[in-house]
Amino acid sequence: MAHSSARSSAPKQPVAIIGAGIGGIATAVRLALAGHRVTVFEAQESFGGKMHQLELPGGYRFDGGPSLFTLPHLVDELFQLAGRNPQDYFRYQRLDPITQYFFPDGTHLTAWADEERFAAEVEQKLNVPAPAVREFLGRSRRAYEATADTFLQKSLHKAKTYLSPDVLKALSALPTLGLTSTMHQRHQEAFPREPRLVQLFDRFATYNGSDPYQAPATLSLIPHLEHGLGAFYPEGGIYAIAESLVKLASELGVQFRYQEPVVEILTAGPRVTGVRTTQDVYDMSLVVSNMDVVPTYRRLLPGRPAPERTLRQPRSSSALIFYWGIGRRFSELGVHNIFFSDDYKREFDAIFQQKTIADDPTVYINITSGHSPADAPPGHENWFVMVNVPHDQGQDWSALVQRTRQAVLSRLSYALGTNIEPLIRAEHVWDPPGIELRTSSFGGALYGSSSNNTLAAFLRHPNFSRQIDGLYFCGGSVHPGGGIPLCLLSARIVSDLIATGK
Repeated sequence: MAHSSARSSAPKQPVAIIGAGIGGIATAVRLALAGHRVTVFEAQESFGGKMHQLELPGGYRFDGGPSLFTLPHLVDELFQLAGRNPQDYFRYQRLDPITQYFFPDGTHLTAWADEERFAAEVEQKLNVPAPAVREFLGRSRRAYEATADTFLQKSLHKAKTYLSPDVLKALSALPTLGLTSTMHQRHQEAFPREPRLVQLFDRFATYNGSDPYQAPATLSLIPHLEHGLGAFYPEGGIYAIAESLVKLASELGVQFRYQEPVVEILTAGPRVTGVRTTQDVYDMSLVVSNMDVVPTYRRLLPGRPAPERTLRQPRSSSALIFYWGIGRRFSELGVHNIFFSDDYKREFDAIFQQKTIADDPTVYINITSGHSPADAPPGHENWFVMVNVPHDQGQDWSALVQRTRQAVLSRLSYALGTNIEPLIRAEHVWDPPGIELRTSSFGGALYGSSSNNTLAAFLRHPNFSRQIDGLYFCGGSVHPGGGIPLCLLSARIVSDLIATGK
């Protein structure tokens, strides 16, 4: 529903937002609409955080980080709140098919957007009855509908949350959510005779950087985001989301100060008083950190006690990304493509137990040039090739990168029946230390802490400080978690907390 305008006429407190990632940009829009004078401080030369773009010689453009877009109404909502037509800024289309899956035995399965068609595809390719697939997806939908309003859209750290009707709805669903079993166990129960389909649904643990063999079965609601609500492709790529929201924020009076990192959050007693950057000191009544919560405390609040239990939560996985300009087109590939490893358990054990990369990793390829032809020269493709890896703990990344590059090339060459390496016309690599350097994500962990235990949602840092009045937190390292939709929801939660003065 469009709103004429949510802009407040009365001037309110000045706000500093640390970091121009998607959570910080969305928070800036909401607070500007509420009448605050908002300044966003960004250490890098431009906005986006992980959602930046990359251009390589030869005419190849890539989205630097996130590649999957779900819940697009959360972006539309920001324009509607401002009384704008979202399509004047930002357009997208529903993907069909969603993903192409390639298994080591040569099976190629297409995940169609239509649930009936997807179930029929699974029945044909994997010999699992279509009704069993539909029943699983229905269970995923019911779990999402029972819990999303509580666990994703409200602060879990405020008593009033637990007095709402939504919580009663969520509590009534607890017996069916699988709090005492893992995602893998849930999927194995659903499909006991088809390990390939178990592997397909296990992969959704990677949506928040977790391990399906440890993460609670509750997270089996994640497939509903794609198979029920849909996956989408933004015109111009994922970067267009950040680009359009920065345009809106600027029209609302938000000031963006690039290449001006905040070096300290200033406080007096129990209150925040401003920020000190590399260039100046700014008096601010409110500060919102869109920076990873670990460096926020360690670097920007050196004299204040930190929530050590929260900061010591196990980190999520990271990523090793190869950006390849490829000198031909592959008709069998779509926007999203998964080439599964032969032993998923060994792969996740390598990431979360041995803190290394398996010899045979699952490979994800995102290709946008089919939908955005300007992203690659005619007849070529832009391959964003990603492997899930542990966060940085001092591993020999140079050696791991070289070894994994060869494993990826071997897997893809075999699966596609073509020697891939000679087709690489341009290349760039982003590893966990590089991710940390550019985004300040602790250890390069993509989603802050992992969700590898039942209480993970409650152990995430809240969207506000318990010790410092006027200090708030948004983005992927705090509640409700990482990924574009959850970062946008964190912005909504923060703006609501500020509006109510709590």
